[in-house]
Amino acid sequence: MNARDPAGASVETADVVPVRPRSVVHGAVAAAGGIAFLAGVAIVVLLEPFAHFVVPSALFVLGCTATVILALDFFWQRVYRRASTGLDFESDDPSWPRTFTKLAGLCVTLGLVAIAYRLLPQYRTGFFGDYWHALTLLAIPWAILAVPYFYFVDRKMAVPRDGYWHMGALVALRFRDVNRGIVVQHLLGWAVKAFFLPLMWGFLCDDIRWLFLFGTQDVTNPWKAYDIAYRLIYLADVGIGTLGYITAFRLADTHIRSTEPTLLGWVVALACYDPLWSAVTYRYLSYGTGHSWSSWLAYHPYLAVLWGGGILALSAVYVWATVIFGARFSNLTNRGVITNGPFRFTKHPAYLSKNLSWWMLSVPFLPIDNGWDTIPRCAMLLGVNFIYFMRAKTEEWHMARDPDYVRYALWIEEHGLFRFVRRVPLLAHVGFRRPAPPGIGTPGGTPLRVD
Repeated sequence: MNARDPAGASVETADVVPVRPRSVVHGAVAAAGGIAFLAGVAIVVLLEPFAHFVVPSALFVLGCTATVILALDFFWQRVYRRASTGLDFESDDPSWPRTFTKLAGLCVTLGLVAIAYRLLPQYRTGFFGDYWHALTLLAIPWAILAVPYFYFVDRKMAVPRDGYWHMGALVALRFRDVNRGIVVQHLLGWAVKAFFLPLMWGFLCDDIRWLFLFGTQDVTNPWKAYDIAYRLIYLADVGIGTLGYITAFRLADTHIRSTEPTLLGWVVALACYDPLWSAVTYRYLSYGTGHSWSSWLAYHPYLAVLWGGGILALSAVYVWATVIFGARFSNLTNRGVITNGPFRFTKHPAYLSKNLSWWMLSVPFLPIDNGWDTIPRCAMLLGVNFIYFMRAKTEEWHMARDPDYVRYALWIEEHGLFRFVRRVPLLAHVGFRRPAPPGIGTPGGTPLRVD
């Protein structure tokens, strides 16, 4: 295939060296957000401004983190001027009727989420009590601020008929004006937030509660120090993840650009979370021995330090892969391409490090009765690893609709940590080879249509 350079000369596009696209999140912004998060945790645990009330403590921590990240994004990175926001500040097209249509779409969408919460029994368990408490504190101010925000953003949008507008038009029975694909993408995006936000919020509150009860006790004990470090790593993971589901704003360029459109992508992602994880995945792929790695190495302190250090190092890479998203973390969605941090070395640093750490944590290769009993346990953990492999591949297929991700994936294949895989005949097929469909993933941030 030939192209022409500005001088008119013919060039081979296949010979063009791929260039790593600029990451949607600056590394310094992500680092500042991670520091702000840990500072917020230290304040609520050590100074106890909210006593041991978990929900206001969690809101304070996320408030500190969001303030730092969004302030740097707005005033330093000026993310609101990016083409991907779909906003044009040179134009001004105010329309209250259009805004009210969007607000109607928002209300109906939230109503559908409320019905789902009411009907599904899992949301009536005590685990989600902290989530309902947080909603009671935030619902009224959020509803008040939504009106001016929707009006301002609508008047600056280059293409104002977004998912909210199409949802509102559907409710108003204006079927000729409704784009089915945009409505489907709108509902899928809200399904992601409705499922993952309460789950992540519950994990966040549980981890903060654990720190309140045990976090400052006997930190000089090496096993206790390991427990605290491990818990803090996953606290940061769920904290930044929770923030990502809350701060989905077009004005901050953190909005959902597209949502996973395939059933396979949803199945392999949800299989890694409750209720499917406990009811199906772990039940049929149970790989544990019933013994921890710490009991295995209890009489080998030096080896235990090395083994525990390896687990913490892998877990640190895992949380780094979350923190680098800043306010844009979200499963099953495209909210911009991350190309720095650990993504500078591989497309899936979180999945890789997490799955490797599970082999070190669960030690399924240790014999209990005889050497043969290790085979089924290792096979079960390989089954879990395969689920994450399929998560990685479905995410690549989805993200390949974004030209920036195509450029990033091609660059990784030439410069990534595992570029040698392409040279192994039996593994060559796992590389990135899916082209971006034409007309999808436009710079203006038009939602992906599902045909």
